Amino acid sequence: MERRKFIGTAAIGSLGIVSCKAATASIDDSQNKDFVLKNNINHSVCRWCFNKIPFEDFLKTLNELGIKSIDLTGPEEWPLMKKYNIHAAMCWGAGKGIMEGWNDPKLHVELIADYKKIIPKVAEAGYTNLICFSGNRNGMEDKVGLKNCADGLKKIMPLAEKHGVVLQMELLNSKIDHKDYMCDTSTWGIELCKEIGSENFKLLYDIYHMQIMEGDVIRNIEDNHQYFGHYHTAGVPGRYEIDETQELYYPAIMRAILSTGYTGHVAQEFIPKKDDKIDSLKQGFLICDV
Repeated sequence: MERRKFIGTAAIGSLGIVSCKAATASIDDSQNKDFVLKNNINHSVCRWCFNKIPFEDFLKTLNELGIKSIDLTGPEEWPLMKKYNIHAAMCWGAGKGIMEGWNDPKLHVELIADYKKIIPKVAEAGYTNLICFSGNRNGMEDKVGLKNCADGLKKIMPLAEKHGVVLQMELLNSKIDHKDYMCDTSTWGIELCKEIGSENFKLLYDIYHMQIMEGDVIRNIEDNHQYFGHYHTAGVPGRYEIDETQELYYPAIMRAILSTGYTGHVAQEFIPKKDDKIDSLKQGFLICDV
């Protein structure tokens, strides 16, 4: 399932998902004996990539692996996550998805109301990060869209600051996966951060997307890390496993992230091709566990 289709349907889908042998989520201790993490990286994983596994089974597996966090979940999922002591490193639950976002002033009234509802819920649950999106260009100039985003987001920043919630706009590629998306380069996103001027607004630096759009990943992280509040991984090309089949060398990228003093989470957001989805996930964690 594509992520854009998963947004907004996660709660419904998780109720009706049937487990299959290839996506078995429960693994015994003998299978984990070689899975030992250094935990210099705070590991997380995006829920939508493993949505074929029933949610509670997936949480049990994360506990067995010693992974303490998960990305892209909303209020309807948080009670079950708390049962298994799994943190929500990147929350969602507000907005109209990827294609309709803050660059459209006609949506500001709706978006502001929506985010004003969810920001206190994020804080009350004990979480920090809340995702947001620029929306598609639809013929709009980037400078106009940047100003529109800043004008709208500034109206909710005082509430975010009051509750200690950090809004994070995700950088996505507009070449392959999200045609016409506006916040598609770190340069544009950084200018938005400067315009908003709040420590409670950051960029979700998706390594997969930015490799497609601009490359030079390590240099960008080293030079601009103060604007990046969260990281996602995936293999290029294809968004598959982050192994030797793709062009990025994640151990070096993880070392660059650590060298900046970053203490947040790095979430696996690849779509596993292998039959054993959990084995792919374990591999991804170990590759990043520098």
